[in-house]
Amino acid sequence: MNFKVAVKQLGKRKNVVQPINFEVNGEIKTVRELIEKTVETNVKEYNESVKKGEEAEKALSEQDITEQSQIGKIAFGINYGGKKANLQEAIDTALLAFEDGLVKIFVDGLEVYSLDKEINLTEQSVVTFIRLTMLVGRMW
Repeated sequence: MNFKVAVKQLGKRKNVVQPINFEVNGEIKTVRELIEKTVETNVKEYNESVKKGEEAEKALSEQDITEQSQIGKIAFGINYGGKKANLQEAIDTALLAFEDGLVKIFVDGLEVYSLDKEINLTEQSVVTFIRLTMLVGRMW
């Protein structure tokens, strides 16, 4: 299934959010399935980057260098730690973060509140994930 995910454009100082195409295996009918399939796709990509670290590195293009220099770090995008992510742990963590309110999900501009909420994704649907950050400080 294909849909779009709104992503902050890397390397830009302004807050530019663009929808990019995102592909997952199988159908998605609920928010729980959306989280599980999205995490599964991302863990697969991450684990492949671990494999890349074991292989020879490719040269960066001029565009890669320009984009990465704008965010202050130029790298090959290879995980040198060599530790692969555990899929089930990643899914459990993502589901818990949603249930605890640390992650908000919007489907076509409307917030979804329940893991069991049915959603109807099409190829034109735009999904936005927002990770909330706790602020640390004192109350005077």
